[in-house]
Amino acid sequence: MIALPVAFTERMRRQLGDEEAERLFASLDTASPVAIRLNPAKCGGDGVWCDGEAIAWSKWGRRLKARPSFTLDTAFHAGAYYVQEAASQFLDYIVAAEDLQGKRVLDMCAAPGGKTTIYSTAVGATGLVVANEYVRSRANILADNVRKWGNGNVLVTNNAPEHIAQFEGWFDMVAVDAPCSGEGMFRKEEVAREDWSEEAVRMCAARQLSIVREAWQSLKDGGLFIYSTCTFNEDEDEGLLRAFIEERGDVFVATDSIAFDESWGIVKGEVGAFQTFRFFPHKTDSEGLFVAVVRKAEPTPQRTPKARKRVMQEVDKASRKYLGRWLQEAEDHAFAMVADTIYAYRTEQFKAVQSLSESLTAIYSGVAMGQIFKGKLKPDWALSQYVALERKAVAEEKLDEARALDYLRKRDIAVGEMTEGINLVTHQGRALGFVKRIGARCNNLYPNSLKIMNM
Repeated sequence: MIALPVAFTERMRRQLGDEEAERLFASLDTASPVAIRLNPAKCGGDGVWCDGEAIAWSKWGRRLKARPSFTLDTAFHAGAYYVQEAASQFLDYIVAAEDLQGKRVLDMCAAPGGKTTIYSTAVGATGLVVANEYVRSRANILADNVRKWGNGNVLVTNNAPEHIAQFEGWFDMVAVDAPCSGEGMFRKEEVAREDWSEEAVRMCAARQLSIVREAWQSLKDGGLFIYSTCTFNEDEDEGLLRAFIEERGDVFVATDSIAFDESWGIVKGEVGAFQTFRFFPHKTDSEGLFVAVVRKAEPTPQRTPKARKRVMQEVDKASRKYLGRWLQEAEDHAFAMVADTIYAYRTEQFKAVQSLSESLTAIYSGVAMGQIFKGKLKPDWALSQYVALERKAVAEEKLDEARALDYLRKRDIAVGEMTEGINLVTHQGRALGFVKRIGARCNNLYPNSLKIMNM
């Protein structure tokens, strides 16, 4: 590991004092702990989490004693858990105190999707998370993780913050996990040390303030605002908050005090009405994180921009009836054609997704069900991951571990007891995807982009 940047160490000594700074520096040269967060809709049964230690601030979080081969764990590919370092899971602790069921949440800088999956679970089946990522390649990764999590309540968009801001007063909660100088990743990623500079800190702080300005517009009056970074310096953290307060004036109100056990090692502070929380590796056995929370106290009438395009076409009555066989609680879903694929949406948020998709660049939304050919559905892989999939709608082929890994490598697998036509393949009760049996052979329908490379 290359040495810590000298300018960074000088900053931290000024900020923390020599003794505390040295403890931080020492921790940054140790191995990163391994943690995961379980998907409550999918995590039953055996798994890598069985010998994990509970994370105090995360109901579904587990610290692992050693890093397993996640790539060779079928539960990972089935969305039973998300690999997420412990500090980042504190967002779960914050939103657990909110009643977000059925609400709308904006995750402004969402890739790769760890915090998006937290919010997806928090809003429940009838809520909606808009997960925006400006970088298209990262937005595609985000969409894959959303599909795997399987709640069907996320719209992934690929837009600049000012485009999202046009949906004024739309969201009950807005979260900005801002792009930052990445000091909290110094022990995980050597490139973070190589890329750090004073200039990078200044550039990040300016960009963060711009994103926060735009995100704030989309929050309704009384809504919860969360700002976070994975960096230690005050310029991007407390300094950013002070600059925003100076710009906006008296439009903030403190949330109820967020209490926690002092033994967790979290450093709590205040900047105006914002409550702040700092995670230092030597105190919390995690990577670095800064989180700030506040409520909006500013009248913000909801405004929806004029549609630029029509992207959804509702399906006919006969198709709705047929598609409903594939879903639990089918009567609570709407179905629409987007390009050449049919998607399912919970009816409570369908109109909202439609409005957003007509003005923004939507990468993925709801649940991709697939395409209908000659009266039969060719299912999309995402449907296999949906927590409301009706398993009785399709034959199930239960695979042992060896065959399951072959399937995930997109290899040919033996027909075995498969039914002619479409089969759902599972391992230990968790769905992995679909195959289609055609006589003595079967087509492996697992997505090429997700397959395990030979190991």
